[in-house]
Amino acid sequence: MQYLRLKEQLKEFTVFSIADIRNLDGHFHRRRLNEWQEKGYLVKIIKGYYIFSDLALNEGILFEIANRIYNPSYVSFEMALAHYGFIPESVYGVTSASSRKTCVFKTKIAVFSYRTISSGLFFGYDLEREGGKSYKIASPEKALLDYFYINPSFKTGDDYASLRINRETFFKTINTKKIFDYLLRFRQKTLARRINGFLDFLSKDT
Repeated sequence: MQYLRLKEQLKEFTVFSIADIRNLDGHFHRRRLNEWQEKGYLVKIIKGYYIFSDLALNEGILFEIANRIYNPSYVSFEMALAHYGFIPESVYGVTSASSRKTCVFKTKIAVFSYRTISSGLFFGYDLEREGGKSYKIASPEKALLDYFYINPSFKTGDDYASLRINRETFFKTINTKKIFDYLLRFRQKTLARRINGFLDFLSKDT
């Protein structure tokens, strides 16, 4: 397969795998991928996944890549909180929730980190569309609960203040009923207490 044909065939793909290529050419030899990387045509993300080197990166593209290279997963935790404008956008890498094991991929384009949640908690995400692309991201309410869930020691006023939550944006966006509905599915009394404490903390200065 020639590179130009590959690019034409996969032009709608943000990130593609060797399996995607072999669906087009069953005899494709992966040494061609090494050649194309050396020529600067492709960028390897992780083993088996690539992007074209001229791909224009933005937040949505990075989110889509995060979903694809470690599936099932959805963007959550700090990255989702920053996406919704709750916390300052100084997040290191793209953070995601997955029912698979915790792992981190340090790639040429970003750091992609995944934290494990139980399969019973793999819910509460939306499919957002942007420029003909789509990615899975936690709803504002689920992103908050996911963050507290993986940070069980996060429970004091100083902890809450350290998040530097934009209170106005938070209360305009968040649906507190949805938070409490979701909390029932976590079945953790300590988590419910910490969330209530956090909401009380934010309400004091509104």
